[in-house]
Amino acid sequence: MDTLCIKGETLTFRGVEYRCSIGKGGFSDNKREGDGATPTGTFYLRECWYRPDRVDAPKTGLPVHIIHQNDGWCDDSESAEYNTHVKLPYSYSYENLWREDGAYDLIVPLGYNDDPIITGRGSAIFMHCERKNYIATEGCVALAKLDLIALLPLLSTQTCIEMIR
Repeated sequence: MDTLCIKGETLTFRGVEYRCSIGKGGFSDNKREGDGATPTGTFYLRECWYRPDRVDAPKTGLPVHIIHQNDGWCDDSESAEYNTHVKLPYSYSYENLWREDGAYDLIVPLGYNDDPIITGRGSAIFMHCERKNYIATEGCVALAKLDLIALLPLLSTQTCIEMIR
């Protein structure tokens, strides 16, 4: 099993280091919805989503999905669909996957808080494209788009990401 390792603002995979950004709240052993922290632990990569008007279909061992303008990810702990993909319009709070800033041109949902889903423990934890000089995320891991494109062919559902302090 291959493991991406994130420590601080460096992601290491197969001996190569990549710059990344993490949550503005740093790392957390006790992640909560809205705390801006990146959860510590080891999580499987689930799938890859991409925006076809911005990038080509990625070559990867992950299941691939196209992002459409009506795609979202529920971040409302009151919803039965908390921490899952949803179609918009949607009556609860959600993260819009069709973003203008380029952050979600490619996203890889991490297997955090999804088996089982625990209400309020955090949602929409992705590996995605960085924006504007690696500014901190809301809890995700962000890489340069070209680095993420280069990594995707090496990744599968058997790949883990380990996030440590």
